[in-house]
Order: sequence, then C-alpha cells, then structure tokens
Amino acid sequence: MRKIIAVLLLVFSVNSFAQNKAKTLLNEVSQKVKSYENISIDFKYTLENISENIKQETKGDVVMQGDKYRLNILGVTRLFDGKTLYSISTEDEEVTISSENDDENDAITPSKMLSFYEDGYTYAMDIEQNINGRKIQYVKLTPIDSNSEIKNILLGIDAQTKHIYNLIQVGKNGTKTTLTVNSFKTNELLSKSLFTFDANKYKDYYINKLD
Repeated sequence: MRKIIAVLLLVFSVNSFAQNKAKTLLNEVSQKVKSYENISIDFKYTLENISENIKQETKGDVVMQGDKYRLNILGVTRLFDGKTLYSISTEDEEVTISSENDDENDAITPSKMLSFYEDGYTYAMDIEQNINGRKIQYVKLTPIDSNSEIKNILLGIDAQTKHIYNLIQVGKNGTKTTLTVNSFKTNELLSKSLFTFDANKYKDYYINKLD
C-alpha cells in the first residue's frame, strides 16, 4: 500500500509540474500575441479522416486585429467587423450575413485562433520536435466539457519566438484537422476599410441574411 501511495504521489507531482510548465508557456504565447496591433497569417489547412477515406488540403490567409478578422479560404472571404459576419462567395455571387456564433460546433474562429486555449481546457506538456531547425514544443489540450466534439488538441509552439507553429485538432468522430502557419507577420499598415463590408461592391450578389 505504501508503494502504491508513493507512486500516486509521484504521478500527481509530475502531472502538476507538467501542467505548470504548460501554463507558463501558454501564458507567454498569449502575452506575445496580445502585444501586437495586428497579425497577418498565411497557412495550410488539412482535414483527414482515415476511416472515411477523406483527405483535403487547402491554403488560406487571415488578417486579425482584436476581434475583427478577414479570412480567405476555399474561394470564400469571411469578414467579421466585430459584430457581424459576412461570408462572400464570388463563385456563387452570394453574401451571407449573420452574427458570429462562437459556440457553434466548438468552432475555433480566426479571432480566437491564437487565444482559444485560455478557457475551457486542461493542458499538459507533450512532445518536442525539431522541424526545419526550429524547436517546436507541443502542449496537449483536453476540453473540460465532456460533451465537446473535440477529443484533444495539440498546440505546437515555436520555443524561440513563442508563436504558434501549428494546431492539430482530433475529433471524437476520428476527424483530424491540422492548421500549419507558413507566414506570420505583425503590426503591418492596414487599410482602414479592411474589416468593413462595402455593400456597393456586391449589388449584383444575392444577399442572404440569417438573422
């Protein structure tokens, strides 16, 4: 019995130490992100489900300033001005207008992409990898909500810059989505109208208001 208690105490102390290290690292990332006026990212997005024989890859880019963002992916521009979300499809010549729902399907929206881990997750240090000469430290996040569709998330952090390198999300349905940052720029000179929807540009589009 004493041996079992000793082992349990060791496990708990190791877990606590790992979680404290993970929290410190995540806090450093959060502080770094919040210090920037704006952030521009080019990324690769991969979705795969082996059991369903699905693998899709695409590239995109996003500019973020506070809660506002402009995301381009799969031929669609998603523009959020802080209150309203505009999804603009040039192929369909359609604009969908709605209020952003952060809780929908555990969505990690662009405005939360670099800070989503601050609430709702437990975390622990995971593996460290050397990727193209960069030391990437992974932190494993597990949702506190047992009803979450997310099984876990691995957040890869560049140990030197404290920038997020990639995010690997595993769903309970076996789907794995990976977002890898190819370019990370900060404090750029942005157009004042970058996050503003100009209805005059889309007079011939079908306007779909959801709420």
